[in-house]
Amino acid sequence: MRPVFAFLLLALLCLGSARSELETDFEEDSNDFAEFDDEFVGGSFYTEPAAKNADPAAGESGPHGGDSKDELPEPRRPAAAKADNDDEDGLVEDDDEFEHFQDEEEFEGYDGGDAKDPPIDQKVEPKLNIPNIPLHFRTHWDSYWMEMLMVAGLLAYFANFFAGKAKNARLAQLWFSTHRALLDENFALVGDDGKAENENPGLIKESESLYTLWCSGRTCCEGMLVELKMIKRQDLVSLVAGLMRPQLDQAHIKIELTRGVMDAFVFAVGTKKTITKVFKEYTDLSKFCSQVGKPEDRYNVPSGFGVLSEVPEATSAILESRVITALNKYQSYIDYLHISDQFSGPIQQEEGATLKPAETKAVLLAGFNLPKHAEMETIKPLLLLIFYLMERLKTYRMSKEGKSKSDKNRQRVEEEFLKSTHAARAEAAAQRREDKRKQEKERILADEDPEKQRRWELKEQKRQAKKNAPKMKRLAVKSL
Repeated sequence: MRPVFAFLLLALLCLGSARSELETDFEEDSNDFAEFDDEFVGGSFYTEPAAKNADPAAGESGPHGGDSKDELPEPRRPAAAKADNDDEDGLVEDDDEFEHFQDEEEFEGYDGGDAKDPPIDQKVEPKLNIPNIPLHFRTHWDSYWMEMLMVAGLLAYFANFFAGKAKNARLAQLWFSTHRALLDENFALVGDDGKAENENPGLIKESESLYTLWCSGRTCCEGMLVELKMIKRQDLVSLVAGLMRPQLDQAHIKIELTRGVMDAFVFAVGTKKTITKVFKEYTDLSKFCSQVGKPEDRYNVPSGFGVLSEVPEATSAILESRVITALNKYQSYIDYLHISDQFSGPIQQEEGATLKPAETKAVLLAGFNLPKHAEMETIKPLLLLIFYLMERLKTYRMSKEGKSKSDKNRQRVEEEFLKSTHAARAEAAAQRREDKRKQEKERILADEDPEKQRRWELKEQKRQAKKNAPKMKRLAVKSL
C-alpha cells in the first residue's frame, strides 16, 4: 500500500505545479492584450466583454431591468472585434468553479446560510437512543428452548424404542423357552415351517412387536401357528395411547385340522367383548351361530363370558367339566376359543362380486393373555387345554338329529349365496354367450364364403325374431 500512496502524492504535486504554470501564462497573455483594450475603450463600437460572466442580479438593477420586455438589438461589430472575441473565447478564465453554488435561484428551498446551528451545551450529557434488539437475535440459551424440547423428545423416543424392543424380544423368548418341552413332545418339527432352510429353528421375528412360531408333525392336524402379539413398546405414541386404553400381550394359536376329523359344527366361547366382536367379523360365526342367552346358567361358564352355538348338542359336548374347570381357573388369561369346520376368515365387504363360495377349512382358534409379570409357567396348562380339545374333536360324534340340523344350516347358507349371486352369474353367462357369438361371426367373415355368411345371417335373424316375439303360455283343453 505504501507505493500506491507515494504515487498518489507525486501526482498531486505535479498537478499543483502545472496549475501554477497555467496561471502564470494566463497573466502574461492578459498583459499582452491590454493595449488592444485601450484602443477599443475610446471607439464608438459597443462591446460587452464580461457579459457572459456577469451576475444576473446586476443586470436586473441596470437601466434596462428584468421588468422591461424590450431588448436593444446588438449592433454590428467589425471583423477585428469579432476576431478578438474569438481569441477571448479560447482563453481560460480564472473564475471560481464553485460559483454556481452561490446562486440563490439555482436551488429551491435552500437557506443561504443565515440560520445557524444551535449552540451545544458541553455540560449536558448527550441523549443516546439504545435500540430494542428482538429476542431471537440474542445469543442466549433461552432462545433455543424449542430446539431443546425437540432434541429431548427425539432422545426419549429412541431410548424408548430400544428399551421396548429389547423387552418384547425377552418376553417372546421367555414364552418359547417355557413351552419348548411341551411342543417337542406333541410335534415333530418346532420352529420350522418347511419352506426354507432354517439353521436355528425357533421364533421368527415379523416385526418389533410380532413373533411367530410354526409347528407341524402331529396326527389329526396339518400344523399349528403361534403368533405372539406384544404391546408396541417400541412406539412411544402407542405406549402413551395405551395408558388411556390398556392393552395386554397376547398369544394367538391357529390349528388347521385335517378334513373329516371333526363333525360339522361351529362353536365359540370367550369374553363378552371379544365374542361380540368376532360374531360381527367372521363369516362362519355370523351365518351359522347365534348368541346363547344366560350362558352361566345353561353351560356353567364364568360370569362375563359369552357363548356362540350352532348345535346345542355339540356345545354341551365341548363345554364338559374339564373345560369348564379350566375356564373358571384361568378366566383372566383366556380371551376366546373358536372351533369351526366352515372357517373362511373375516367377512368380505363385496361378497356379491364373488361367483364362487369361499374356501372353508376346519380350524381350532384360541387367544390367551400373557401374564403381566412374565410368569409364563402360570399359563402353561392352557396349551395342554388346546391339545385336549384336539383329541376331543377327533373322538366326538354327533347324533343323527344334530347332523341333520347341521346339514340343513349348510344347505340354507348355500342357497342364500346362490340367490345373492344369481344376477351376477346370469350376467356372466350372457357375457360368455355374447363373446362366443362374436368369435363365430369373426370366423365366418374370415372364410369369405358368401353362402356361409348368408346362412349365418339367416340364423341370426331367426334368433332375434324368436327373442323379440311375445311369450305365450299354452293351455291344454280336455275334451268332454
